Amino acid sequence: MKKTYQIRQKRHFSEDLRKEIVAKIEEKQLTVAAVTREYSVSRSAVYKWLYRYSRTLEKGTRIVMEKDSEANRSQELKKRIQDLEAALGRKSLEADLYRNIVDLASDEYRTDLKKTFGDQASNSPEK
Repeated sequence: MKKTYQIRQKRHFSEDLRKEIVAKIEEKQLTVAAVTREYSVSRSAVYKWLYRYSRTLEKGTRIVMEKDSEANRSQELKKRIQDLEAALGRKSLEADLYRNIVDLASDEYRTDLKKTFGDQASNSPEK
């Protein structure tokens, strides 16, 4: 059997084209596999371009994204927001209750408790 060799022409991709390809990969318009097929270039060449021209990717950096972990994180954050909103609502009701108590006590004792004890209460250290 006779082996046949095909001589491949040496191609040079301009820097602008390489930057454009890297930008499309970063914007998820293209994948590395799509670039290798479309431009008939090796994966290692594409990764060299990425390491050289990417704004976010550095050599040795590994980014792991998992669908489940992102969904779980999102659910946890939504739950945290609900808990904080509920706590804020309780504190708001509590503050309204205290204001009503002070108003009722002021009417009962015929003195303005806010003026009488307001500065002392705000200047006293918390316990």
